[in-house]
Amino acid sequence: MDKNYFTKVLKEILAVDSPTGYTAKVIEKLKFYVDAMGYENYVTNKGNLVVKSFTQKNKIVGISAHVDTLGLCVRGYNGDGTLSLSSIGGPIMPTLDGEYCKIYTRWGNVYTGTILSNSPAVHVFEDATSLVREVRTMHVKLDEEIKSSDDVRALGILPGDFICYDPKTVITENGFIKSRFLDDKLSAAIILSLLKYMKDENITPAYNFYAIFTVGEEVGHGLSHLPENISEFLAVDMGCIGDDLSCTEYDVSICAKDSSGPYDYEMTTRLINLAKDAGLSFAVDIYPRYSSDVSAARYAGHDIKGALIGPGVAASHGMERSHMKAVENAWKLLLLYLTS
Repeated sequence: MDKNYFTKVLKEILAVDSPTGYTAKVIEKLKFYVDAMGYENYVTNKGNLVVKSFTQKNKIVGISAHVDTLGLCVRGYNGDGTLSLSSIGGPIMPTLDGEYCKIYTRWGNVYTGTILSNSPAVHVFEDATSLVREVRTMHVKLDEEIKSSDDVRALGILPGDFICYDPKTVITENGFIKSRFLDDKLSAAIILSLLKYMKDENITPAYNFYAIFTVGEEVGHGLSHLPENISEFLAVDMGCIGDDLSCTEYDVSICAKDSSGPYDYEMTTRLINLAKDAGLSFAVDIYPRYSSDVSAARYAGHDIKGALIGPGVAASHGMERSHMKAVENAWKLLLLYLTS
């Protein structure tokens, strides 16, 4: 694994704002990478990037990572000129209190502001520290001289405009990866670095495969459409950490079951054996509050075997953290899956 390439593309795609519904720019960035590698690829009407690697073998499999992220959008205007909010996906709202943000309008203007609770000053509001931080009790205060909702309308800000906040990406010298949206841009960078490695080293996969970067996973429909004749699909998404789960920030997680039900028994067993025989640091877990792109494909009626793996990620949907050891273990298991 080329760590320098992985780190480069991870930082670059994390820096591109891409909440679900506003993903064209990050897909354009990913397409630039795979075009440079020489892979055949196309973007679907929905906006997914489909990368094709066929080597004249019969079996066709798929792998995926999603590059849409959590976020917010404008719900409406408050009387004092602040913006009320609607959430995209399931961000942990208390972690957003005090975050700086950008508001993208449909006319190309970008405004800045701050996400705040509705009781933002301890010297004024009795419940400044106790108010529950949720979408209905928070707002955006714009960095503009405005005093009313009419002033906001005059700026061209509309309900549905996207509100994006800084991922705050930091990669430490000892290998910790700290950032929002590691779910699931961490996996996207793993797949990109694997695709490049296979091209650079002239590695022939065991199967024809598609690598699909999806844009609707956070709201449940990322992989609802598949190319024809795929027999099995492996989603690469963040591994869960916490409660009675055994995964850590150093492991590749193999999910046996999530809220959408059990994953394919044979395929999951095969992945466990590949990880075990290769001496990888791995964990097998059940995710109680989770579904994946494979879940979306199965709900859509696709006749596929499906499995789910991913690097262990702590504090999901908040200020997330993983480690290069988890990345390497996930990368190696994905390579084994495609070449064994």
